Amino acid sequence: MIEIKPVAGKIDAVVNVPGSKSYTNRALITAALADGESTITNALFSDDTNYMATSLNALGISIKEDRSTNRFIIQGKGGIIPAKQANLFIGNAGTAMRFLTAMLTLGNGVYEIDGIERMRQRPIQDLLDGLKQLGADVVSKFNNGCPPVLIRGIGLQGGSAVVKGDLSSQYFSALLMTAPYAKNDVSIKVKGDLVSKRYVDMTIALMRQFDVDVKNNDYKMFFVKSGQSYKAIHYEVEGDASAASYFFAAAAITGGKVRVVGIGSDSLQGDIHFADVLKSMGCRVNASANWIEVQGDSLHGVDVDMGDMPDVALTLASVAVFARGKTRVR
Repeated sequence: MIEIKPVAGKIDAVVNVPGSKSYTNRALITAALADGESTITNALFSDDTNYMATSLNALGISIKEDRSTNRFIIQGKGGIIPAKQANLFIGNAGTAMRFLTAMLTLGNGVYEIDGIERMRQRPIQDLLDGLKQLGADVVSKFNNGCPPVLIRGIGLQGGSAVVKGDLSSQYFSALLMTAPYAKNDVSIKVKGDLVSKRYVDMTIALMRQFDVDVKNNDYKMFFVKSGQSYKAIHYEVEGDASAASYFFAAAAITGGKVRVVGIGSDSLQGDIHFADVLKSMGCRVNASANWIEVQGDSLHGVDVDMGDMPDVALTLASVAVFARGKTRVR
């Protein structure tokens, strides 16, 4: 049993939060596709990133980890998948399932990706349809639109794909990260409105750091020129905004002050705007390129749309208990 003691008085702290899971997984994929050695620092070690790294190793791409320094060292293969056959198990890691499915279309072999029973209930058909439109041979093994997924690697032809925008932004991230190695240019048209645009912004920004350009036409169409390739780099993962939200909430509730280091005002993570919500509730917020500081004050209720930061909606609900008046979370 874990004993949890209430905080006595105002909290006053400087905190380094773990690296972002979203950025860590994206960096592992792009570094694996790059040509040469990349180093990822401040990486997050979690079930999701462990499944990703283990799978890449199984595909013949060397991933070494140093947990004492939160570091991955990746020997990228320049868009080549060395393994000609692999059966990958990724637990319930949805990001790994989607990103690896797209990546494996670049291979020259037969691959299967599976997970736990819950993963077998999670739809992936719209991603498979998008990949098929680009010339890939991918199917749901049991023809139910869910994993396991079978990929017969024949390379990605490229061309144009239309994908529904209201299902998962990870479908678009998966397609975009693979697109530079298609044989022809890739355009991805969004059907309807794109959800969670911030996550696609994160993907595009990371790809640019690895020296690949993506054209974004107002989230209606994305274009990737063929012939580009990722450059091996040293990449430092910024702090996780979701993790930072708990410390910001503690400052708001106790009337104290917390500075989170390693993530700043220019972050593309949607959850970073939790600090703005706290500001609208009465907190004082200061920020620079490498830190954000929240100081609690008298709190009042707000009416706020959390559609771009659903992961911190419950954290806001906890803060709202201590605010005067009604808080409405949409």
